[in-house]
Amino acid sequence: KLGSRITVVELTEQLLPGADPDLVRLVQKNFERRGGKVYLKSRVAAIEKMQASVVAKVDTGAGVISLEADKLLLSVGRKPRTEKLNLSRIGVETDQRGFIKTDERMMTNVVGIYAVGDVRGPPLLAHKAFKEGVVAAESAAGLPTAAEWTTVPDAIFTDPEIATAGLTEARAVAAGYTVKKNRFPFAALGRALSTGEPEGFVKIVSDASNGVVLGVQIVGPEASNLISEAVLAIEMGATVEDIALTIHPHPTLSEGLMEAAEAAEGKPIHQLKV
Repeated sequence: KLGSRITVVELTEQLLPGADPDLVRLVQKNFERRGGKVYLKSRVAAIEKMQASVVAKVDTGAGVISLEADKLLLSVGRKPRTEKLNLSRIGVETDQRGFIKTDERMMTNVVGIYAVGDVRGPPLLAHKAFKEGVVAAESAAGLPTAAEWTTVPDAIFTDPEIATAGLTEARAVAAGYTVKKNRFPFAALGRALSTGEPEGFVKIVSDASNGVVLGVQIVGPEASNLISEAVLAIEMGATVEDIALTIHPHPTLSEGLMEAAEAAEGKPIHQLKV
């Protein structure tokens, strides 16, 4: 959007590995529509720095191509940097990857020493770290406390945004659930149409046997703000009926959650019943 031409080289078969493919497809579509290029199942075989640019040799599987750019950003994941903390001198244990081990009260194996945030393991998210910090402080103060949350929401600030909570459809099936999935498009929401952002949808994954909400995935405008309602529903063990019966203000984007829940109940209002 700022005038740069961007090329993404991804080793796996989709952008944003681990995210729901349905959500990622829309993000990739928008990215390519703006002139971006994506090479999936490809790897950077070599990098050569030129006088005013950089050239990457990319193995696409079908052959090796050269990509020249002004800047190259290499992003291959994160790892803990605990090896220089001399934790062994005080007896604090880490796992094989270097993350600090703690219990549900954030205490390490050494009484009185706590660890929170990325240093204790994934998901590596600031909002999880904040809550862990609260638990650690309460624990240190002798208060009854524990990290007992059911889910940690995830937000990806792409365009459009992606936000998720709980289980995806694939993970719910793998966990042994009989799954029901229901989507509601933002294109059917007055608020999304009035703001000129009709792309995207809300998807609810629920237990077909009792309607309990297992997960919610959102791609579209304000997804990062909308996901908190889904987190609360999952934490409380809410059903799709609970969400469907909750009055949502109109016209708002949050109605997408209600509409998807109504569809899960077999009572859609603003989309065809299929």
